[in-house]
Amino acid sequence: MSVPTDLKYADSHEWMRAEPDGTVTVGITDHAQAALGDLVFIELPAVGRELTAGEACAIVESVKAASDVYAPIAGQVVAINDAVTAAPESLNEDAYAAWLFRLKPADPGALGAMLDAAAYEKLIG
Repeated sequence: MSVPTDLKYADSHEWMRAEPDGTVTVGITDHAQAALGDLVFIELPAVGRELTAGEACAIVESVKAASDVYAPIAGQVVAINDAVTAAPESLNEDAYAAWLFRLKPADPGALGAMLDAAAYEKLIG
């Protein structure tokens, strides 16, 4: 199971990457996509939506289950990845390349409080 060391993680299985422009890219982890199985549908939040940390904001649906995706930190959605809604299976192929949405964080320091790769690996055992 892949857990890149340059990302931050939420215990709800989202990964986050700080971008040079101050935004944060969010996706689901390799562990999450493996647990879900073959993805067939993805619903993303609307651009401009204000999210609170922990809020359910997207849905990923596989042949066996539907699961909420949570906002790991508070912020405004500034971009969504239409490519994953058109090809949900891309998330199964590479969970870290197939990001879901980008946030402008309400608190730029919030990312620092998230799990690092070692802590996430411990969480998933």
